[in-house]
Amino acid sequence: MAAPDTELAFTSALELAAMIRSRALSPVELVELYLGRIERLDPVLGSFITVAADQARAAARQAEAEVTRAGVAAEDLPPFHGVPVSVKDLIDTAGIRTTYATAAWSQRVPTADAWVIHLLKRAGFIILGKTSTPEFAGGIFTEPAAYGPCRNPWNTDFTPGGSSGGAGASQAAGLCAAALGSDDGGSVRIPSGWCGLFGIKPARGRVSAAPEPSAPYYTPGPLAHSVADAAAILDVIGQPASGDGFWAPPHTGSFLDETGRDPGRLRIAYTTNAADGVTTTAPNRAAVEQTARTLEGLGHDLYELEDWPGRGTFPDNRTVGLHVIYGAMLAMKIDQGLAPPVESMEFGQQILVALGREVKGTDLLWAQYVQAEASRQIVAAFDDFDVLLTPVVAAGPSRVGEFVEHPERLLGMLDVVQFTGQWSITGQPAASVPALLDDDGVPVGIQLVGRPADEATLIRLSSQLEQAQPWTHRRPAVS
Repeated sequence: MAAPDTELAFTSALELAAMIRSRALSPVELVELYLGRIERLDPVLGSFITVAADQARAAARQAEAEVTRAGVAAEDLPPFHGVPVSVKDLIDTAGIRTTYATAAWSQRVPTADAWVIHLLKRAGFIILGKTSTPEFAGGIFTEPAAYGPCRNPWNTDFTPGGSSGGAGASQAAGLCAAALGSDDGGSVRIPSGWCGLFGIKPARGRVSAAPEPSAPYYTPGPLAHSVADAAAILDVIGQPASGDGFWAPPHTGSFLDETGRDPGRLRIAYTTNAADGVTTTAPNRAAVEQTARTLEGLGHDLYELEDWPGRGTFPDNRTVGLHVIYGAMLAMKIDQGLAPPVESMEFGQQILVALGREVKGTDLLWAQYVQAEASRQIVAAFDDFDVLLTPVVAAGPSRVGEFVEHPERLLGMLDVVQFTGQWSITGQPAASVPALLDDDGVPVGIQLVGRPADEATLIRLSSQLEQAQPWTHRRPAVS
């Protein structure tokens, strides 16, 4: 039987918020519970780069004072009043060190919050600290040289994924009530898949990158134990900031209200086929096939595809790959003083910057043209179905240290992430949903892709799957 503190640590963020509003739970006690778990378990996991214990305790005391103040009704409090959250160390937090996992910024402390952090605080969340990521979020394994590797709480021999690896590990191990990551090509979905969590990449323009300029691929997103928690967090952070370059059509009502709502009879296409020369491993195929059978049993119409829409388009022989575009963007930031010198960075980042510097401006513009052209074709394919079901990744996670020992394998990561990257280009919402465990005891997830700006259908369908093949009762080895 799990210890009482473990059960509380894995309690839904929504339930914790309700307990705090009813005065059945103290924000101070809850913060201390999570800080204690971080102290005991995170030396093994390495999920946090910075633990903001003093700031979290101060915020908890203030939250408790507001709860107990005379005349304050529960409905007057914000929705997540006093609930602790972890934040990826790629998102600026005023007064809390934000390093981007690079050694040169080990003492960097922002003076202002990112817009999404402002929204979290306004909703009552308390920030516990900043979670690990690959340096400048450049990878699907989380082993920043300056801060040590992050390990998967289900099996510590393996990575939790990336780039929101620390967010996934902290949430999966019960070191926080909720976790905020970001997704630029799979960075929320991959750690969610390998950590047994529900994670959603919102539609382009749903969640603001402010004060940073709007980026076509990047979006913050939640990783959570339950669909309802993630949906409620999306309600909180899905508020545009003035001047955003991309705006998703406003959702009528709340995403939380979509959980438990009948999705209706959906047309769901599915495939497990990877690109030429890449094999989708048996556990990832089995996760999709099992989920397809479950969905069919729930009354949906399933259609197997030979290929997913647009497969081979990103990248193909007409354009440059996302990894090269990433390298060019990082090179631009270095040149403008927005990132530290390249020689201070890790070997993998230096390779990407070098690749980025070799690309002509006209090639980058042509890549944008081809991406827009292909996106139009891919989105049009969804006229024939409502949701696409695929693996999250083509293979399981790497072992910790694998790429340090074999840096020549770094570009092989592109084979693993082929199922996630293109939806960041088209801007469609996509979710990672837990499915099963592989032979190493590591979770395997499936990916659901929706039509543009249609997170609601994904939330309804994921909620239905959560009831049909539950996962929230599972606990990793390190918990």
